[in-house]
Amino acid sequence: MTDSTHYFSADPGTPERRRELTVALADREVRVQTANGVFSPDGIDKGTRALLSVVPAPPAEGSFLDIGAGWGPLALTMALRSPTATVTAVEVNERSLALCRDNARAAGADNVRALRPDQVPEDAGFDLIWSNPPIRIGKPALHALLTRWLPVLRPGGQAWLVVQKNLGADSLLPWIRTMLEEQAPGEFSVKRADTVKGFRILTVARTE
Repeated sequence: MTDSTHYFSADPGTPERRRELTVALADREVRVQTANGVFSPDGIDKGTRALLSVVPAPPAEGSFLDIGAGWGPLALTMALRSPTATVTAVEVNERSLALCRDNARAAGADNVRALRPDQVPEDAGFDLIWSNPPIRIGKPALHALLTRWLPVLRPGGQAWLVVQKNLGADSLLPWIRTMLEEQAPGEFSVKRADTVKGFRILTVARTE
């Protein structure tokens, strides 16, 4: 097991070594902690940067979701930009969950809840989803993850996903469209919103 390929495991299986970084989130400098055994321990990864460069500002309030939150860059951005919203950061990696909680606390983002998937009620709905999904978990697991979370968008809600072009972004888009049409016919629209330096930005919108 290596740190770089098994960040999506519940237990990274290596002794934790934390480090502090200063990153730019929500138009401010934020001091965060990362660690080995989690995704992108050296800072904000290129995919997340690509998503943040084009995604619209979140609504002032509502219930937001970050799928595969890692140490928390997307969840923290949503929380800092919309302090009266509730942000749920979902992760399977326990080390990432602890980092996300600590980073939110240090940033004063008390509206972040970092949870395992099984801690989120099945009937929970969300007004906004941001995600840099863990593509490298493999197609079956990725499809299961998106089937679990994308349909929980509330009417009028939007999801924004970033997927590297050479990791199957163009084939994922029609799969998402078909999956959602089967789940709720006529209620979702799916499109590619932008391309940023080799990353596709995909959007899902649910009709009001």
